[in-house]
Amino acid sequence: MKHETPVAAAGTAMQTKTSVFAVPGMRCAGCISKLEKGLSGVEGIAAARVNFGAKRVTLTHDPAFDEPALKAVIGKIGFDAEPLPNDLVEIGDGESRMLLRAMAVAGFAAMNIMLLSVSVWSGAEGPTRDMFHWLSALIAIPTIAYSGRPFFRSAFGALRRGRTNMDVPISIGVLLATGLSLFETAISGPHAYFDGAVMLLFFLLTGRWLDSVMRDRARGGVTQLLRQTARGAYVIGEDGRHRWCEARSLAPGMRMHVAAGERLAADGIIEDGTSAFDLSLLTGESAPQARGAGDAVLAGTLNLGAPVVVRASAVGADTAIADIARLMESAGQTRSRYVRVADRAARWYAPAVHTLAALSFAGWMLAGAGWHHSLVIAVAVLIITCPCALGLAVPAAQIVASGALMRRGVLVKDGSALERLSEVTTAAFDKTGTLTLGRPVLVNPEVVRETDAPVLLALASASRHPLADAVRRHFEGTGLVPAVLTDVTETPGEGVTGRYRGHDVRLVRPSASSDTGMASRFAMGAGTNVLLRFEDALRPDARSTIHELATLGIDSSILSGDRTEAVADTAAAIGIGAVAALTPAGKLGLIRAMAAEGDKVLMVGDGLNDGPALAAGHVSMAPGSASDVGQNAADAVFMGDSLAPVAAAIRAARRTMAVVRQNFALAIGYNVIAVPLAVTGHVTPLIAALAMSGSSVIVIANALRLRNAAE
Repeated sequence: MKHETPVAAAGTAMQTKTSVFAVPGMRCAGCISKLEKGLSGVEGIAAARVNFGAKRVTLTHDPAFDEPALKAVIGKIGFDAEPLPNDLVEIGDGESRMLLRAMAVAGFAAMNIMLLSVSVWSGAEGPTRDMFHWLSALIAIPTIAYSGRPFFRSAFGALRRGRTNMDVPISIGVLLATGLSLFETAISGPHAYFDGAVMLLFFLLTGRWLDSVMRDRARGGVTQLLRQTARGAYVIGEDGRHRWCEARSLAPGMRMHVAAGERLAADGIIEDGTSAFDLSLLTGESAPQARGAGDAVLAGTLNLGAPVVVRASAVGADTAIADIARLMESAGQTRSRYVRVADRAARWYAPAVHTLAALSFAGWMLAGAGWHHSLVIAVAVLIITCPCALGLAVPAAQIVASGALMRRGVLVKDGSALERLSEVTTAAFDKTGTLTLGRPVLVNPEVVRETDAPVLLALASASRHPLADAVRRHFEGTGLVPAVLTDVTETPGEGVTGRYRGHDVRLVRPSASSDTGMASRFAMGAGTNVLLRFEDALRPDARSTIHELATLGIDSSILSGDRTEAVADTAAAIGIGAVAALTPAGKLGLIRAMAAEGDKVLMVGDGLNDGPALAAGHVSMAPGSASDVGQNAADAVFMGDSLAPVAAAIRAARRTMAVVRQNFALAIGYNVIAVPLAVTGHVTPLIAALAMSGSSVIVIANALRLRNAAE
């Protein structure tokens, strides 16, 4: 989707458009820099913003630039691009599945080739050795052709446009090792390196697959948020007939008939009818709110009670839910700075390895070693400098620590979340459903007489209102059997009424002028008239968890969209500060303000209204009871009623980062020792592959020490 916006440039008003392109070829920090610098320098392009996680580029440009022209500009910089039809659409490119298949094939082939190589290593000679080499070739060549595609395509695309990337030396090393092995096999030579080439691909694909999976999980929140909007609505025509209209075809002014149980497809104003709506999208408060003629309702909110007629006021990308999605997307842009150290090294890795391998080949040629021996040394240099250990240093530790946290009830969705969790200095909590359990609890059941309780249970069982559910849960838990009522009627936003043995009975909303907080009034004839009070109970260990965070050096506060009075009570019970009645944009603004002051904010929330704040936080967590949007926007999800996993995750993250630093030291130390040996001719391609694999195994073994990180 393109948005036209008037802007001032050099004192002159002009129109600009915004276009969004999918760029699946982005692989590292160097790609981000090339795109942003290359596009910003083009006349007619006012700004270029890269979203590395979503692999897209957003361009603000002169309307004279059409999509084909912009695509050509991106192509000249070295990347294939495709325009996206909507700036809020998440495109799944299936990269993770493709990498997983390629990794599985390479792993299976590597195991079989290694088995065949055992005989050669054990001293097989002559025809026996040649047979094992040819069998290895029959397995390795199709495997390399299939599993090497992610690297070969990327390298070919870069070279075709006159540039290089870290896949170029990898591809050259694999292809040279394969070609040299075929040559050795054909001339009955003593050495073949099929096992090294396939093993190299397996370890590289493992690191790339782990990275891709984590990025897929990290960017799913916007899609889930947009799914909260209905796919369409029944529109009332001038003749009074109802017709189905897709959401994308709705227009302001259309009258929508929204039945009970349906979500709204557009923002609008109620023209006819009264109902209860789930407005947690805006406020985060779990209790449904009554809305009637003249009240505003939002796309994505759920009509809980009765049918209403709504006149659309904002549709598509102009709705409040689309605004929240845009806030989430823009907030998530900051995450690109957490790319791996291996990615940051991409700018110098490829040219350095090419230069080193070329110098090794030239030096040995000048020394009179001959082309064959010189080429073997150059291939060994290319393989031994492969950054497998460096590439696995972070994801290996993340995966082991994530497994430990999963056993503790914490699902870490974004691997870099552990890095960011270890840096947290401030924690911001939503109230309802986060510090509290998110479900009302009856706190004064003693006001109901024992003889009246079956009647109250019968009234509560006739409604699906959260407060009625709380009454039902309490009395059903005592084994009580509901009474038999007649003429039961529920009025949305008001309550339930009925008749029992000739008496009117009611479970209704109390008078706002006399009662505050979550409450219902139960009346039976002229003799019973009691106020039932409810509270959203705190998680059982909320106070102790806040205290534990304080011992870790982390300050805590509440940021909530709930009423000031309710938030104040919760804050007082826990002993922390709070800000109440916040909109999604308000929460986002506070998070950004804290970040501007240097705080590393952990945002913990559960609702749709928390989505932008979860995306903007330095790191974010959501309870397992959270909405789909909350869970997808968060970096980690904790299960159960306990809040303790929040502190456990931070402790585990700090241990993880200590292991990551050790892994980097091991990976760098390996290169410091191994590269000089390869350059001086003391390493064959097979030994290079084994050394490379060995360094990866050491890094993984070190990461396995995190199996109990969450304890």
